[in-house]
Amino acid sequence: MKLITEATTEKLRGGFYTPEPIAEFILRWGINGSEDSDILEPSCGDGVFLEQLKKHKLKYKSITAVEFDDEEAEKADKIQLKNKQIINDDFHTYCNNTHKRFDLIIGNPPYIRYQFFDRKQQVEAGDIFIKAGLTYSKLTNAWVSFVVGSSLLLKDKGGKIGFVLPAEILQVSFALQLRKFIAKFYNKINIISFEKLVFPNIQQEVVLLLCEKNETKNHNIEHIELRDASELQTLDVARLRSPKKKIDFKSNKWTFYFLDQEEIDFLENIAQNKNIPTIGKYANVEVGITTGSNDFFTVPLTTIEEYDLHNYARPMVGRSVQVNSVIFTEKDWQKNKFSKAKAHLLVFPERDKLNRKNGAVKYIEHGENLGIHKGYKTGIRDDWFVVPSLKISDALFIRRNNLYPRLIINQAGAYTTDTMHRVFLHQGTNIKAFTASYYNSLSLAFTEVSGRSHGGGVLELMPNEAERVLLPYHKDNASLLPTIDKLLRNKTNIDEVLKITNQVILKEHFGLTQKEIKLAHSIWKKLSARRLNRNKKSD
Repeated sequence: MKLITEATTEKLRGGFYTPEPIAEFILRWGINGSEDSDILEPSCGDGVFLEQLKKHKLKYKSITAVEFDDEEAEKADKIQLKNKQIINDDFHTYCNNTHKRFDLIIGNPPYIRYQFFDRKQQVEAGDIFIKAGLTYSKLTNAWVSFVVGSSLLLKDKGGKIGFVLPAEILQVSFALQLRKFIAKFYNKINIISFEKLVFPNIQQEVVLLLCEKNETKNHNIEHIELRDASELQTLDVARLRSPKKKIDFKSNKWTFYFLDQEEIDFLENIAQNKNIPTIGKYANVEVGITTGSNDFFTVPLTTIEEYDLHNYARPMVGRSVQVNSVIFTEKDWQKNKFSKAKAHLLVFPERDKLNRKNGAVKYIEHGENLGIHKGYKTGIRDDWFVVPSLKISDALFIRRNNLYPRLIINQAGAYTTDTMHRVFLHQGTNIKAFTASYYNSLSLAFTEVSGRSHGGGVLELMPNEAERVLLPYHKDNASLLPTIDKLLRNKTNIDEVLKITNQVILKEHFGLTQKEIKLAHSIWKKLSARRLNRNKKSD
């Protein structure tokens, strides 16, 4: 966890400012020809939304802008607009004390973690959640409370919010209750995403969340993806008037809505229609070993030899590049061992059981000189160098993935750190059938839906998310494993592998039609291609 003293000024106030085309579009969508809107901007920064309001001579009734930072509030106050009020205060405090209500609330709320709030901000943000009937969590980011608080400030019979938000709103677990809140609170939801990163010099994917409430009982959502922010200039706001996809209140993530309705319906119904279980039916997925300092506890052979640590060195695998197929064998580990890879985990006993004749004591002293013993995880141990939860798993599931997530048999009996998840099979599950059953287009499609994407095209799955992935398990799939292993070791394209496995796993054993198989594959390709495109910046 980053200490507040180490955080940048931008981090502490979330100061990443909105590109002009985005601000102009949100205003154009929100006002939409009206002349009597009461508008609120809950975090106006130096006034880019105000400037766009002025530049494009947009009509409105009043504009209220809140800004916590003194200097930025001064800049915003200098922008010449009629019926304008600049309030130099924290939005949470303003939200809890104002009686004013608005037709349109727009902006780019700050991205500030809970631990960077001062105590008053934490209390005020908590009060907003209480008013909304939500539970406040220490994992919550400021943009979440800004969306909730702004929603509560809309007029009773209607209103819109238009925000620039991190794309994680669509998928992260701490925003789950926010997604449910928005889905029920608003009747029309539009999400606009971008193929290229739109914030200069920031590896943060953003979306535009455009929501409208009315007095109907309909709750619909739509997703539009543009190349970059410049395409907003030609996007007709009329496209956003009638979102077509029905909100699924049971859905944990909104990545579903990147798909067409036919694709959404297929994913929602396929498990029940074809009686397809999940990974969690056959195995428990747990995080890897939390060492407290992987750089200290995971070492190459040269360190083992330098300090004479052979008695404490155990086989381990910590990086996806160290595994080139679906089976991690003793031979694979030996290859890593004699390369420069960190192929060993140091497993020390309590201090009074250390061998004083080898280099263990010296290496531990080296760690203390580096301050390893003062870390959060190491500092709470009786002996800081004794790593807990040393279990060897049946299989491994890579936590952060590129082209596709991988499930791997741990034939070498290697330990792994928290860069991989440990998979422990339930009694009666065939490890070869279990692993082979994962390599099909349907399971890969569900990994994309279940996980969350990061900058650079990385897909991350946590243990509970991995357990929810559909797994069309069949004992006879074990016969596919040698073929899958051989093809992947020879660096065969995964699409070629799936052409073989889909026919056996999905068609023969679970009765999917060729059309359904093609649809599952196209869903996976669509979602993975979108994710892998995230590392491309806007021109």
